[in-house]
Amino acid sequence: MTLAITSTAADGAPAPSAWAVPSDAEIHQILVDRIDTPHQGVGIVVGVIDAHGRRFVSYGALEKGDPRPLGPGTIFEIGSMSKVFTSLLLADMVARGEVSLNDPAATYLPAGVTVPRRGDRQITLADLATHTSGLPRLPNNMSPKDPHNPYADYSVEQLYAFLGSYALPRDIGARYEYSNLGGGLLGHVLARRAAEDYGTLVHRRIAGPLHMDDTTIALSSAQLVRLAKGHTATLQPAANWDLPTLAGAGGLRSDAKDILNFLAAELGYVDTPLNRAMKAQLAVRRPTGMPGLDIALGWHILAGKTGEVVWHNGGTGGYRSFMGFDPKTRVGVVVLTNTATVAGGDDIGFHILSGTPLAPPPGPHVERTAISLDAKALAAYAGRYQFAPAVFMAITRDGDRLYAQVTGQGVAEIFPESRSEFFWKVVDAQVSFEMGPDGRASAVVLHQNGRDTPAKRVEDGPP
Repeated sequence: MTLAITSTAADGAPAPSAWAVPSDAEIHQILVDRIDTPHQGVGIVVGVIDAHGRRFVSYGALEKGDPRPLGPGTIFEIGSMSKVFTSLLLADMVARGEVSLNDPAATYLPAGVTVPRRGDRQITLADLATHTSGLPRLPNNMSPKDPHNPYADYSVEQLYAFLGSYALPRDIGARYEYSNLGGGLLGHVLARRAAEDYGTLVHRRIAGPLHMDDTTIALSSAQLVRLAKGHTATLQPAANWDLPTLAGAGGLRSDAKDILNFLAAELGYVDTPLNRAMKAQLAVRRPTGMPGLDIALGWHILAGKTGEVVWHNGGTGGYRSFMGFDPKTRVGVVVLTNTATVAGGDDIGFHILSGTPLAPPPGPHVERTAISLDAKALAAYAGRYQFAPAVFMAITRDGDRLYAQVTGQGVAEIFPESRSEFFWKVVDAQVSFEMGPDGRASAVVLHQNGRDTPAKRVEDGPP
């Protein structure tokens, strides 16, 4: 998931009780406003499916300065949207009797590989798919040679070494904590169970049956021509990411055409062998600790006044992605952008689906410099902070790094520029911590789009 802090989150503003999906012209104007004026993106492709059919709206370019336009067949890295496909593999393998949701993950790893456990409870496949395993967001033994491609040299041996050394901080299943490690491990064990690599398994079980010809890890020469170039938040060229060991967490690439094929199956517009598995994915629900937000097998489910939105998003070094659907209205949306600014996708997707207000344009850019704080100092900030009755910000620590997640949105790292002031690199937003007499943070103030929004601490976070 990726972070998307907007005034909507701070306000907790409900969606309208009746919402008409925007027209092509309205969507086009949203994209023009996003790219041309505040320069928050290079290219964006939107796909919408409903009872009337499919439509695509695109604006921008494959690469900054490239005159070629984007379209439904433009390929993007989709990042953590891959987790939905990984969990669908799990549901399909359960339906075929190949695995069980309650199988320990260790069952499908080599003899001698130890997976963390807590008491008599072992981490199951369902725990991995619902981010309730107790595993951290990332393993602490990642030391990438190239920080611009951080997963590329993380090996299976390193994964097994981390699993064998890690002590779970809480009971398995006790709490939701989004974990790229858990999603990657799930893809790894399912591929081992199927005796083939993850990419081949996705093609054989999902992409092939749903005619998703451009949903893959390794791109052909013809597909590489259609790959949009990734860009950083400052619109500079970004390296592509490779996830050989943790592919199930975010290794797939795809296009809007393929994602609408997938959403057509989810919404029942086409009949596929995966219908049973897709329904089973949504039947499993666990709370996230954030009001109105549950986690299913891979999918997040956001409850609103008019129904539910089933969704997931993703991000890599140069891309952001979003896909979601409303089971009641049978509308599905995909938003793909080749820029690592969160404003490129999530708010557009939720706006099309339910009328949630769009993120306002950012203010003037200010260069910020991060300082170093040790793990002990960072522990004082971890907790949950309440902006509105149903809107919280969760602050979590992983070693000497701090992460933030707003209700219904994704996780992103925040960086200290002083002992009380932190900032995001993926979006123009900052947060100030107010410290209590016990040395722990007691409140925060979110600074974004010219607004200062306070929130009180309501629950401690993990150490």
